[in-house]
Amino acid sequence: MRGRATVVGAGPNGLSAAVLLARAGLEVTVLEAADRVGGATGSSELLGPGVVTDTGSAVHPFGVASPFFSTLPLERHGLRWRHGRYPLGHPLDDGPAAVLPGDLEEAARELGRDGAAWHALFAGPVRRWERLVPQVMGPLLRVPADPLALAAFGARSAWSSSALTRALFREDPARALFAGMAAHALQPHSRPLTAAFGVLFGAAAHATGWPVPEGGAQAIATALAAELTEHGGRVLLGHEVRSLGDLEVAGPADVTLLDLTPRQLLRIAGDELPAGYAAQLRRWRYGAGAHKVDYLLDGPVPWRDPRLGEAVTVHLGGRAEEVAAAEDDVARGRHPERPFVLVAQQDVADPGRAPDGKRVLWAYAHTPQGSPGRGTGERVDRQIERFAPGFRDRVLARVETPPAALERQNANLVGGDVGGGALTIRQQLFRPVVGLDPYSTPLEGVYLCSAATPPGGGVHGMCGFHAATRALTDLARRRRTAR
Repeated sequence: MRGRATVVGAGPNGLSAAVLLARAGLEVTVLEAADRVGGATGSSELLGPGVVTDTGSAVHPFGVASPFFSTLPLERHGLRWRHGRYPLGHPLDDGPAAVLPGDLEEAARELGRDGAAWHALFAGPVRRWERLVPQVMGPLLRVPADPLALAAFGARSAWSSSALTRALFREDPARALFAGMAAHALQPHSRPLTAAFGVLFGAAAHATGWPVPEGGAQAIATALAAELTEHGGRVLLGHEVRSLGDLEVAGPADVTLLDLTPRQLLRIAGDELPAGYAAQLRRWRYGAGAHKVDYLLDGPVPWRDPRLGEAVTVHLGGRAEEVAAAEDDVARGRHPERPFVLVAQQDVADPGRAPDGKRVLWAYAHTPQGSPGRGTGERVDRQIERFAPGFRDRVLARVETPPAALERQNANLVGGDVGGGALTIRQQLFRPVVGLDPYSTPLEGVYLCSAATPPGGGVHGMCGFHAATRALTDLARRRRTAR
């Protein structure tokens, strides 16, 4: 197909949209405000020369599982996924930690009395994983292409996380593992559909794993940009778009895709949007923030349970009830004394991220939207020390990035929200406005492709894929009509 396209934002969704458009034959220009591609998926030497630190996303279960990424030759462009012994670990105060092997049968054995319930919950989604992923990584309000695969996701996915853990599991390890995965919803665990996040993340762990990209998260964006260039596209760095007039630098376009959240769309095009549509965008709610802390250590984390040293991701929050209480506090605008903390040990799977035997640790805590961050970093330190006595003595360097700093780095991370918008029931069904077409805007030829559209946050490129598919369909229709 001939034509020209402009994409605003070179995050994974913007780059994915650009790649699809370029592969379809359009001449594509991507405008990116930063001095590198990737958005919230990048790496830097934040902690010193030769030390690779992921500045945003760290572990990528839905990158390796992405239906769109799997169609691209990203490995030829340098992307290689690396897995650890355990996708996930979750320490407890009393007794050994809960660890989750990637193999479902092994996980069932590891979980003892809850093994049979764990296996029953995940066997269907894992067995139909390749057919299930395309169903859940798109708009929810559509006729499913594979109803059987969607049925395997299970009616229990509509439950609240708290109700499901009480109903299925009898012991703390399985309950804690599930609660930690469900906490990726950044919603109170008493709300419906929070169990869906636990089921989806757990199925991913058993089906395709929770890997990291070799050499850092930047490798994902670099590979996507290389694929775009190979198909004739270009990326213009340092070009911030403050108004629709700023798009002129890319030349006239048949379609324009915006890897922006509702707030940015209102900023650049608010005067040209219909009042009703603009009003819906203003009602868009952003979710809880992330308070990030990066560490350089003189050796491995001294986990009380040494098996955690083989886990790529470690969830810190104690028992399921404590995780739920922390998430409730965040939803109510309170700072939990013991926050839920996500820890990534990327060098467990990708050695060499730091020289001379040193280790890199990536962590963030859930915190209220827009929190100034006072005291949260210290709480993160305490949560790690709680399960790894002597941790503080291992710290050689430490960089704290509160929610406001995340937003300064990337305007899409409003108030530190890394998911593009709160995952309330309404905003899961309708992203970002009420309607059956979540990607089109009232402006002809202009589309949204950010995490504020389905399927939402995560490094998978599917928001960009669906938006670009819609744009190509509309462009073909407009040309047929014009004949």
